[in-house]
Amino acid sequence: MLDLHRLTLLREVKLHGSMSAVARELSYSHSAISQQLGVLEKETGVVLLEKVGRNVRLTPAGEELVRNTEAILAAMERAEADLATSHERPQGVVTVAAFTTISRSIMPVALAQLAQNFPGLDVRLRREDPEQAVMQLVSRQVDAVISDAFPGTRVTYPGGIHTTLIGQDPIRGYLPHGMSFTAVEELRELRWVAEPPDSAASQWALRVCRELGIEPVIAHVSSDLLFHLRMVEQGLAAAFLPDMVVREARSDITPSSWLPADQQRSIQFLVRSGSERSASLTAVREAITQVLRPPNM
Repeated sequence: MLDLHRLTLLREVKLHGSMSAVARELSYSHSAISQQLGVLEKETGVVLLEKVGRNVRLTPAGEELVRNTEAILAAMERAEADLATSHERPQGVVTVAAFTTISRSIMPVALAQLAQNFPGLDVRLRREDPEQAVMQLVSRQVDAVISDAFPGTRVTYPGGIHTTLIGQDPIRGYLPHGMSFTAVEELRELRWVAEPPDSAASQWALRVCRELGIEPVIAHVSSDLLFHLRMVEQGLAAAFLPDMVVREARSDITPSSWLPADQQRSIQFLVRSGSERSASLTAVREAITQVLRPPNM
């Protein structure tokens, strides 16, 4: 019988692209992973990995074995979820990874409600970048991830991920506070603050500006949206800001009529396939969804 731990290590190599990356992520030594995968090749009787430069990639047999491993892991998640539903109330430890904005403004309220309603449920939060959080979910280091997606951008998750839309957060354009504009041409001279260029948020904002005929001058770069807001308030930069950030800061800045005001980012709740029926994860998801609802609902 094949060892599930070794199968999971092979899957990790597929996800991370190298044994060294897996070793760093799981705090193993490179030699330990290499040894375990060598044993797996002996157990299967086929070559599962081949060298490509300094890295390795899976052979067709290795790819097929990973697909079967994902099916096994999903079945295990379903079994664990079914077992958990036999309890009358959600309980146990649930680790959630979330991006900065929602960690700061939404999660404390949701965690307080969960602590009051389900005292046997121990929810633990990690502030993580979305990409890193998804890899931790696949590697079973966290049980759920809260992520976001921007209009017109496509997010591709690894196999074995179940996604639920739990909310929408409007994104509005703000010009530097105190400045007035009479023509769209004047926007071309603006200085902007934006997220790092490889982020989905930055790519979305760049597309929106270009559709208006603007090639934005990105003068400031930061993943901290509260910094973006403060730059707008001080009249130093223009920015696209989610309502969640503006509400949290209780800011009195107003969106610009020159920039689109009908855009929204999607807030998503990610779990491993098969675990979406877990009573504990369902309780966490529903608590966050409730807090995410706009104040007028």
